[in-house]
Amino acid sequence: PRVCVVGSGPAGFYTAQHILKHHGGALVDIYEKLPVPFGLVRFGVAPDHPEVKNVTNTFTQTARSERCAYYGNVTVGRDVTVPELQQAYHAVVLSYGAEDNRVLGIPGENLPGVYSARAFVGWYNGLPENRDLKPDLSCETALILGHGNVALDVARILLSPLQLLRKTDITDSSLAALACSKVKHVWLVGRRGPLQVAFTIKELREMINLPGARAVLDPADFTGLENAVKDAPRPRKRLTELMIKTALAKPVEVQAGAAAPRAWGLKFQRSPQEVLPSTDGRRARGIRLALTRLEGSGDSAKAVPTGEVEELECGLVLSSIGYRSLPLDPAVPFDSQHGVIPNSSGRVEGVPGLYCSGWVKRGPTGVIITTMNDSFDTAQSVLEDLQGGVLDMSPSREGFGIVESILRSRGVRPVSFSDWEKIDAAEVARGKAAGKPREKIVDPAEMLRIIGH
Repeated sequence: PRVCVVGSGPAGFYTAQHILKHHGGALVDIYEKLPVPFGLVRFGVAPDHPEVKNVTNTFTQTARSERCAYYGNVTVGRDVTVPELQQAYHAVVLSYGAEDNRVLGIPGENLPGVYSARAFVGWYNGLPENRDLKPDLSCETALILGHGNVALDVARILLSPLQLLRKTDITDSSLAALACSKVKHVWLVGRRGPLQVAFTIKELREMINLPGARAVLDPADFTGLENAVKDAPRPRKRLTELMIKTALAKPVEVQAGAAAPRAWGLKFQRSPQEVLPSTDGRRARGIRLALTRLEGSGDSAKAVPTGEVEELECGLVLSSIGYRSLPLDPAVPFDSQHGVIPNSSGRVEGVPGLYCSGWVKRGPTGVIITTMNDSFDTAQSVLEDLQGGVLDMSPSREGFGIVESILRSRGVRPVSFSDWEKIDAAEVARGKAAGKPREKIVDPAEMLRIIGH
């Protein structure tokens, strides 16, 4: 059987890995729109979390299997359509993730100084489409909308001492911009309360321990919460206890004459209403927030505006309210309300032989391990259907042989995994010269030049 996987992030690689491991004869081809693989492991994981990127070693083993092939620089839906892939393969798995961000839907969100956290993360991580972002870091106060791990990542990168970032694979140009940054204070704002934050304790602890940055949490926000979390699941309980402990900690004395330290804080029960323009209307100068009260409790609590508002001064607004998947091809069903492909255990509804895994299957939540389990679940559905005679196993489906002629006729030249290994070697060599693990190449044209495309 020939199986094709669209997308080379964790969802794509884990799906391929599981199929190859549990079916001794399956051939798996992985298609990726960028020349370089690994998706959010390369472009989403924070530069100062190198240990999380170790999964690429496993993915590399998968890609080097003689039954697996990688075709980068191929945009499915444009260079080759999903129906064309369905003609060429016995099973097609869509694992292309969530490449858009949710919008705030408020006045002023398009003002200069307002960015999606997704674009900002892409910028410091070398995602080609965000390489020209040039965020304006000339203000003292930044405000991040959202209480998830991405929001904490962004806050940490904004406030990290440069000597820590210099040892990471953060891009050279973003390091230069951060070296000139005037940002000293970062507020993380959420619509709901401390019991509903979406970040995890590891990320919070890292933020609390960040050298040269002080945590500012208001003890009043945590009144009575010790009792409320008594019976909560252990991770939620420990997370809340750490916030309470931090809120009640005595502020560290600052020596006279020392520079005012950088600071960050959490604000709760506030919902963005409008980004306020500067007097000339040319950029963001602040934000108007509606104060909310919670109806219900726990994860299902809803934030309802109280009618009161407050304004905060800030020259930089980063919206971290979630990623969003986009439809790939008119032939694929898509639920635009939830931003997912309708499916059951990864089987796309109403389209036999078509599957999905990862964020496009279940929505943009969870960490790499969540995606791994989810991808194994989809791969299991593919294996069951291959063994149960559900799929059309006609020998005319010759996989890449068919796709190759389609791509050639459209002037598209795929990038192989050994091509990527040349790009990888060039990045590592450039990094070594600068004393860091790698210097990412951010221009796809330059990537292609390196491999003589």
